[in-house]
Amino acid sequence: MTDKTITLYGRVFIEATIEAKTGLHIGGSGSDLEIGGLDKEVIRNPLTKKPYIPGSSLRGKMRSQMEKLLGLPQNRKIGQVTIHTCADESEFRKNGSCPVCTVFGVPAEMDYDNHTRLVVRDAELTEDSAQKLADARTDLLYAELKTEVAIDRVTSAATPRTMERVPAGAEFGPTELVFSIYGAADYDRLKTVIDALQLVEDDYLGGSGSRGYGKVEFTNIKVYARNGDDYSDKKEFKSFGSVQELADAFGDLKTWLQTAVPAQ
Repeated sequence: MTDKTITLYGRVFIEATIEAKTGLHIGGSGSDLEIGGLDKEVIRNPLTKKPYIPGSSLRGKMRSQMEKLLGLPQNRKIGQVTIHTCADESEFRKNGSCPVCTVFGVPAEMDYDNHTRLVVRDAELTEDSAQKLADARTDLLYAELKTEVAIDRVTSAATPRTMERVPAGAEFGPTELVFSIYGAADYDRLKTVIDALQLVEDDYLGGSGSRGYGKVEFTNIKVYARNGDDYSDKKEFKSFGSVQELADAFGDLKTWLQTAVPAQ
């Protein structure tokens, strides 16, 4: 048997605040709240009762948007969703040419001689937003109620439902995206992460996006790196006001990374 070895040359960190531009609904389990007439509640931290954005929700949305952008086949079912995964024998997967499989990874049970590049952390409601929502005396703790009505096209019967959502203007974060550098090709692969963030901004996060929910914006973006040779040394790049500014500076970012985290 041939031993598989891999070298971590360093990591790139992208921190950002997530602002809800329209009401945001990322659903919870239904076990924390007991509210008569509430059909769908938001996910909350069970200790603080504050809404938050799970890293899995943001990462999953980033992945699905990249799959659509690249026209990749949805060929592997995981629970109730279907994602793209290159076949084991696919050269596209083996040589790391598939940006989705290489950056976001493949299911753990599948044989893959590569490693997931991207980690996305949860984003908690900021203290400032929590205070503003508390002062505003929203319908529920840190959240509002929105009643929607579905109309039967034949009988005209109305079926109301009540949704809980975090109001527009609320901010979460900073969220943290961690991108690992395992080789020189990863400098260019970082662009996939930036493109995926832009795709999320142009689409929506959470549920009911087609009805206006979930428009978000990434702001207060900071980029820094740690080199595997001296991991305790934090090397800061720049701060950006938007994803577009970050994308526009990608050429400079790549050049800086090649010096800050040399893959050799």
